[in-house]
Amino acid sequence: MTAVELTEASRWYGNVVAVNDVTLTVGPGLTGLLGPNGAGKTTVLHLMAGLLSPSQGTVTIGGKPAWRNPDVYRTLGLVTERESVPGFLTAWEFVLASAKLHKLPDPAAAARTALGIVEMESAQDRAISTYSKGMRQRTRVAAALVHDPGVLLLDEPFNGMDPRQRLHMMELLHRMAEEGRTILFSSHILEEVEQLSGTVQVIVAGRLAASGDYRHIRRLMTNRPHVFTIESSDNRRLATVLIGQESVSAVTLTDGTLQVHASDYGTFARALAKLAKASGIRLTGILPADESLEKVFSYLVAT
Repeated sequence: MTAVELTEASRWYGNVVAVNDVTLTVGPGLTGLLGPNGAGKTTVLHLMAGLLSPSQGTVTIGGKPAWRNPDVYRTLGLVTERESVPGFLTAWEFVLASAKLHKLPDPAAAARTALGIVEMESAQDRAISTYSKGMRQRTRVAAALVHDPGVLLLDEPFNGMDPRQRLHMMELLHRMAEEGRTILFSSHILEEVEQLSGTVQVIVAGRLAASGDYRHIRRLMTNRPHVFTIESSDNRRLATVLIGQESVSAVTLTDGTLQVHASDYGTFARALAKLAKASGIRLTGILPADESLEKVFSYLVAT
């Protein structure tokens, strides 16, 4: 079993702390590294990939140090967030070059296998510059997989993808994880949590804010306090109806604007429409007032 482990790992740049005392283990299967932009996800991945040294603590792959240990690349594949693929190359040429750099005994066979895994054989002889975003991502994954690594790290692999491309990539990651690989991908998109079948690690401001099964993390996100601005045919009457509800912690009505603080998002969402209908009130607008990613993730830090 190949596992990636961070033990009390920190990384700072002068007075800026990018990662702060993070301890986590990523084992076989599919794991999501979630957090808002600037949270430290890329730094964590670069520590795991041996591209950065920890300022303190340890980072190991299969029990061996990731930093200054070229041997880890025999079992590690990395797909960075920034694309740096020469557009004039074909997928075949790009993946074959990766196989040769790894000094594989049969580079051509390895390249064919990797392109087959990502289902790019039909387009492998076209220039990469003609590919869609999803096809370019799959080509980069093939290059990272060409030496059949046990660990695959992907930094924001869904950026710029449309829903169909995102679904295809997620299916690919699930399939590779089922083969026994240790796969970690970073993302700042909450909805992608729902498509995971494994573990979620949540990073906020360089700290590990939450860790566990995706269902548990989703409940933490969903059941946190929410603030809604509501528009209706009779805001004053609706405020009176809502103020006695167990899922409502506070109601304010300022200059005709109704704002509701819900202590339980799920219970409130289910009750609101029924209460309004029973009271003869027509709802015309419901706007979450606190749905920024930073606020969602910051709530996890405090729990």
